[in-house]
Amino acid sequence: MKNARLADLELSRIGLGAMTMAGTYTSEGALDDAESIRTIHRALDLGVTHIDTAEIYGPFRSEEIIGRALKGRRDGVVIATKFGLFDHTTGQRDANSSPDNVRTAVEGSLTRLGTDHIDLYYQHRVDPQTPIEDTAGVVADLIAEGKVLHFGLSEASARTIRRAHAVQPVTALQTEYSLWTRDVESEILPLLRELGIGFVPYSPLGHGLLTGQIRTVEDFADDDWRKTNPRFTGENFRRNLAIVDEVRAVGAEIGATPAQTALAWILTRGQDIAPIPGTRRVVRVEENTAADAVELTDDQLQRLNSLEPAAGARHDEANMASIDR
Repeated sequence: MKNARLADLELSRIGLGAMTMAGTYTSEGALDDAESIRTIHRALDLGVTHIDTAEIYGPFRSEEIIGRALKGRRDGVVIATKFGLFDHTTGQRDANSSPDNVRTAVEGSLTRLGTDHIDLYYQHRVDPQTPIEDTAGVVADLIAEGKVLHFGLSEASARTIRRAHAVQPVTALQTEYSLWTRDVESEILPLLRELGIGFVPYSPLGHGLLTGQIRTVEDFADDDWRKTNPRFTGENFRRNLAIVDEVRAVGAEIGATPAQTALAWILTRGQDIAPIPGTRRVVRVEENTAADAVELTDDQLQRLNSLEPAAGARHDEANMASIDR
């Protein structure tokens, strides 16, 4: 697989997101840790060197699975994890990026991941109660101690990125980006390139819609958060299926699935971009990584670039409130 470069960090240009290994779209009883481990192993065999997780996934379950999967296979793998959405003083899901909480978080993540260092350590969401300079400062200390190698931010505004970068150089920003979420192109991507920061798109398959496998939300579990996502409800959902149909049509011309086509499009956006499609199934990681070999013509790229923007906000009001803007 070809590589991408995020600042001075080199990794596979298609990574593996491990959020769903701890649930999110699936009830806990339907999870299969053994299959998740097989999926990680298969990804490594296919050339994936970038595994992304977070302490809040589970919480902790996703990191534990990765730790088990990478036992004896740690070398050459870029492990990215995130802090700041679990308050270790209360034991609750809550924003806390205070230096004390970050120090507690990193020790737990190192233990669960079975490693002595985290390659890329992200602030999961900006904590409005803690100056970003304080958070960047404690990560700088962890880098000096060798417990962390690179600093990342997730869903941070341009102003926050600049402030953090002035204290500790930021290697990567992680934010949603796909054929139906292109907000970053106007301000954030130009800023990242100005500062030499790499970009890691999460949800590059539109929370599953761009796989072409979803035609109705009726099959979703009652607790699937997509049932309340504006893009999956009512007329918005019906309109957004038209995006999927065009992606499917382009893919059919080159023998690619909709997911492969959507990922191939992202890979044309720059060598400093490394998407992390998430899955917990071997068959899906095989499909996603095959996008590395998909070539789109200029005409096909133009058609994809000209798609109508997605209908509806990308999150409901509660989730949008947690995003730094």
